[in-house]
Formats: sequence, C-alpha cells, structure tokens
Amino acid sequence: MFSGAAALLLALALVEVAVASGDTERPQDAERWQRQAAVFADLSVSELLSVTAFLHSQPELRLSPAAAPTLRKNHIYLVELLPPRKRDALRFFHSHLCPPRRRARVLLSFGAESRPNVTEYVVGPLPKPRYYYPLHTARPVRFSARPVTMLEYRLMLHRLSELTSAATPFLHHIAGATFSNCSRRYLTFTDVAPRGRSSGERRSWLIVQRNVEGFYLHPTGLELLLDHSDVEPARWTLEKLWYNGHYFDSVEQLVASAGRGELPIVPLPEDGPDLLFSGYIPLGPPHMPLDRPGPRLSQPAGRRYWVGGNAVMYAGWSFAYRVASGAGVQLWDVRFAGEPVAHEVSVQEAASLYGGHSPATAQTKYLDRGWVMGAMGYELVPGIDCPHTASFHHLFHQVDSDRPARHRNALCIFEQPSGVPLRRHYNHDLPGGHSLYGGLEGQVLVLRTISTVFNYDYIWDFLFHPNGVLEAKIHASGYLHASFYTPAGLRYGSRIQQHLLGNLHTHLVHYRVDMDVAGTGNSFETLDIRLENISHPWVPGERLVQPRLQRVPRPRERSAAFTFHKSLPRYLLVYSPGQQNEWGHHRAYRIQLHSQAGLALPRDGREEEGLTWARYPVAVTRFREDESSSSSIFLQNDMWEPNVRFQDFLCNNENITDQDLVVWVTVGFLHIPHAEDVPNTSTPGNAAGFMLRPFNFFNHDPSANSRDVVILWPQPGTTAGVRVEPRPWPISPQCPLLAPFSYNGSYHPD
Repeated sequence: MFSGAAALLLALALVEVAVASGDTERPQDAERWQRQAAVFADLSVSELLSVTAFLHSQPELRLSPAAAPTLRKNHIYLVELLPPRKRDALRFFHSHLCPPRRRARVLLSFGAESRPNVTEYVVGPLPKPRYYYPLHTARPVRFSARPVTMLEYRLMLHRLSELTSAATPFLHHIAGATFSNCSRRYLTFTDVAPRGRSSGERRSWLIVQRNVEGFYLHPTGLELLLDHSDVEPARWTLEKLWYNGHYFDSVEQLVASAGRGELPIVPLPEDGPDLLFSGYIPLGPPHMPLDRPGPRLSQPAGRRYWVGGNAVMYAGWSFAYRVASGAGVQLWDVRFAGEPVAHEVSVQEAASLYGGHSPATAQTKYLDRGWVMGAMGYELVPGIDCPHTASFHHLFHQVDSDRPARHRNALCIFEQPSGVPLRRHYNHDLPGGHSLYGGLEGQVLVLRTISTVFNYDYIWDFLFHPNGVLEAKIHASGYLHASFYTPAGLRYGSRIQQHLLGNLHTHLVHYRVDMDVAGTGNSFETLDIRLENISHPWVPGERLVQPRLQRVPRPRERSAAFTFHKSLPRYLLVYSPGQQNEWGHHRAYRIQLHSQAGLALPRDGREEEGLTWARYPVAVTRFREDESSSSSIFLQNDMWEPNVRFQDFLCNNENITDQDLVVWVTVGFLHIPHAEDVPNTSTPGNAAGFMLRPFNFFNHDPSANSRDVVILWPQPGTTAGVRVEPRPWPISPQCPLLAPFSYNGSYHPD
C-alpha cells in the first residue's frame, strides 16, 4: 500500500504525473464477498437471451419481434433483474449455502389485443426459466402509460411531415427547413411529458427545433400538440399549434393567419454565428496556456481497491453494485469493517419540473425513470468523465429490443484525492516553532455512472470515505430544456440568446436507503439544540443562555415524515437500540442532506399524485417487500392515477421502533438559467446529495487506524528540518520527483 507520507510528497512536489498501472492484491474473503454480491448482479447476456427465448416460446403471449414495424403488436419492451427478497438474501449471507434463485422483471406491451395493455411479469428461475406470472402492483397500468419506443418516435416524425405539409412554405420561411430529411437541413422535435391532462390520454406537446448541433437550443417558435393515442398512426392528429405566443386550432388556421400578416413571424438565420453558440467549438481566445496540460492523477503503486464482478472492496468498505435499466445505479449489502450499514442505497427517480409561457414548457414535468434513465448511460471518456486511472466496466441493457445491448465502459470506479485533508493539526509552540504536525490526506473511492436523458446529463456518484462516511451525489450538466423567446416568457426564465429563453425548473432526485445499522433492528430519532435560560452557576443574580441538546424519538412513520413546509431537524439518526459503543451511546448513522430542494407542486394538484415523495426531504418507513420502490416506469405518462403512490407507504403509520427501517431521501436544487448555461450547464453549483455519517457507531474515528498518516516532528535542538514518521516510501520511477520535499514548520520573522 502506498504510504501517506509518500502521498504527501507527491502532492507537494508533482505538477503532472504519468499513470502507473498495477493490480490490487486479492483481499482476504474476496471470494465470499464476490459470491454474495453476485445475487445482486445485473442479468448476464445469456440470462437476458434465455428470458427472451422463453417468453417467445409461450404461444398464449403471441409475441412479435420488438423491431416489427407496427404498434399493433405484443412485444417485449424491457428485461432486467428482479432483486432477491431481502430475507432470502440475508439468509444466504448468514448460511453461505445456496444463493437465492435469480429472476427477471419483464415489461410486456400488448398492443395487438382487443384491449391493449402493459403488464410486468416475473420470469424465473434463471438461467433456465420455467415460469412467468404477473408482478403485483397497487393499480393496473393503462396502455397509454407505456414508454415511447423508437418505432413510435419514427412514426411521429413521419406523421408530422404529413400533417404539416400545408405549412411547408411557412416552415421554410421561419426555419429554412421542414420535417423531411431530404433537405440539407431539416426539423426535429423534443417531446415533453406528461402526455395529456388526465389518465388514459397520450397527447404530447412537441417543441419544433432545427436539427443542428445542440438542437435543444434552437427552437423555431413552433410547438405542436400531437394526439398519438391510437395504435394506427394514420389516425394521429394535431390538436393545437402555438407559434411565437399565439395559439391555433389547425395548420390551416396558422398558415392563413401568417398569410394575412396577422402573425408576427421571426425568420431565423440559416447560417452564421447564431448556429455556432450551441456547439463545442471554442468561441473565443483561451484563458489558459495552450502548451501546458493540466494535472493528472497517479497511482504509483497501483490500485488500492479491488473489483471482482460487481463486488467492490476498499479501505474497510465492501459493497455490490448494479445499474437498473429504469431507475439507474444501486448499491447493495453496504458494509464497513465487515459490519452492515445499509442493505440498499438506490436511485428511485429524477424529476425536472418546469414553468414557461409556451405550452410545452408549461406542461413539462419530467420523471426520468419513464425514459429508462438507467439504460441511458453510455461510454465514459477517460480523462474527462473519469480519471485515466479509473477501472471501466461494461453494462448490459435490454430495452425496446429482443437482444441485449452492451454499453461499453459505462461505469467507472476510481480512487482520487479529495483535495482537502481528511484530518490534520499543526501544534505550534510560543517561541515560533511547532511541536507536532499530524495529517491524513483525504482520499475517496468513487463509483460513477452518467445518464444522458436526452438534453440533460446526470452524473451519479457514490463516494466512499475512509472514515466510514458514504456520500451520494448528483451533478447536472448537458443542454437546457429551452423555449423560443417571447417577452412574456421573462416571467419564467432568462433570455440567453437572441431567440432563446432558458426556462426555470427544479431538479429533484429521490433515493431509497434501506438502513441496517449494525443489523436490521433499528430506531429513528432527531437531535437538535434549543436555548436554555438558567441562573448563572458562578455569577449570582445573572442569567446564562446556552444551547442544550434536544432529543426527539420518532416512534411512528408519520412522526418521521418531514415535509418541505417545515424546517428539517439538523441531526437525523438511525440507531441500533440494542447496541452501544464503549462510551454508552447507541451506535448510529446520521443522514445529512446537501440540498436546496423545496416544495415543487401543491398537494391538491392532480399531477402531484405521481410524485408524492416530493413532499418530503426525508421520510422513514418500516421495511416492506411490497414497498420496494417509490416510483415506476409508468408514472411519467400517467401521473394522475399512478400504479405506485409513495404517500400510501405512510398511511398505516406503522411502528418504527426497533424495526427494519427504510429512509427515503429527496434532494435537489432550483435552476434559473442564465447566459453562462450556454452552450451547456456546468457542474459547479448544480449538484445535490446526502451523506451517511457514523455517529457514535465506533469508539473513535476509524481512519485513526490508517497507516497513511503523516507525522512531522521537529528535529531536537533546531528549528530547521523535521523528522517524518512513517518514513516515506520510495517514489516510483514512473513518477519522478520534480522537487525535494521540504518542510520547516517555524514562523520566525524574516
């Protein structure tokens, strides 16, 4: 292992270093951890293919190929792992006998039936399935709630070309293009959701854009309301049109208004700088010297973490990971120093709620699980998305297809300096020197995926600190979901280009944290302070005002559900009532949020039914297998009658004292776009997350066991020079020392 003293030398002395390769030695018990983690591993290619073949062999399902060019078909839309029941997984961990049988969750779309529907099925056991049965949900799912397939998008574009043919001269006039891809430049669209105003509808507002680089920032001013609820595209209709602040009931009405000169038309330039601002070509002179590359990360002695399959071990941490096609990245069986911390930490949903003057932006309430955001993670770029030193891992998804797709290098794992000491202290003495310096460089392991959900790029991180802290964080980047500039639009955002309005929106991300703090029997309490006014104990006749602890037990679910209407207590503690540390405190973990999220929708809003989890920054419930998720892939297109309603989890107000507990966390931030969001939203400041921090879980900081600590003692009898303990390891030949290490520690006048 590379010593902390040598790490300090490198941090001070190296400006740029080359990557050194090296494999981690196989940790003790690695085989056992890998075998445990495998029960949570995403389905393999062979498992995915076996599920598909099995279902196609069932004649009663009448399945057609997913690629069949019709919506009137029964087909497989999605195949992914159905994680094992918790009790089965824990029984396996304790007995080390047979692992739980692996099963798949499959979404079937039945468009060829007399009453079309969508149904989720359980298929198993894998790798040789023998049965399938419907997955129980609280409410049936309407056919209109199904996700949009690539075939449906192609049919939408073709149908738009037909429906807008009468407006061809108008489209050429405003944008220099049409929906036909035969022209040099053609139109595309961004569809928004939810798709309608009530359950059962499938009516989408479409923002018509010029198909250039960064087309999200090139709206034409035209928005269309397309009814595509029928399985026959020939029966799709345009119900409403909007152009530059004006509504129309038909294409003919819009064209006639434009022909009479009643409609203010804004022709967009066909070429020039107005089309360049949304690309990645540099727009001006550089602010950094061109001949000096930036610093690079190094691993002089190789990797200090170990990955085997989907099992990861690092600095006391062990965990399994998977990336669900719908919901995204998940952690399972999270332990520190061999003790359980959480059975599951998983992304549940990512919402973006907009306001706008145009109908499309006013309608936009994105729930990205409905766009299979987990499967929208693509190859990561070394040196930008992840350091060159990272280990990269393939992911496999089967969405809208009968065959799995390999998403090459779509997940990365790496260790990096945190940029701030984990701990340090300088102990000065009065004559102008020091008696001790002690420090521990901050290092952290990062597991990262990035979901590009059309315009937005979500960077999903889980960070593992060597002091037992687990951090979940999301950064937002990518293109704005923007609209055509109108003066009335300034109530809903900022003008960021000549014809472009950046619309305000709120990002909300919901997590499920199945806490197992030193076991499954946990309780929940909040800890804060209140001011007390007491008689001064040593000054008679005076009062002393000081803070004191205020501990509040939360024995039932409703007492542990905190809404955005009220201030959140600052210490949220999940603790083991049956275990104490050496100092008599219940062993606990603290949930600490880093978020600017607030109430996004009113409780009486009908669409709010689809994201009732957004009422609460934190809510604690008793574990139930049938409450495994707060959202679903269907809620985006049916927010009014959701098949999963988080609020129902709280209705029975169950006892949560000494029980298996789940903490539901909502974080996010308000984004009011500004000119600096062009061409892309940058990550600094556009982030949110939470931490799980040990709170009396240990007897001392577990990083005190680290051999990476550096202690600098002054040399006896002199103020010049120090003695370093532990002594530095030799620097790798691949990372030459550019300057000698020097430290004095004195503060005498010059």
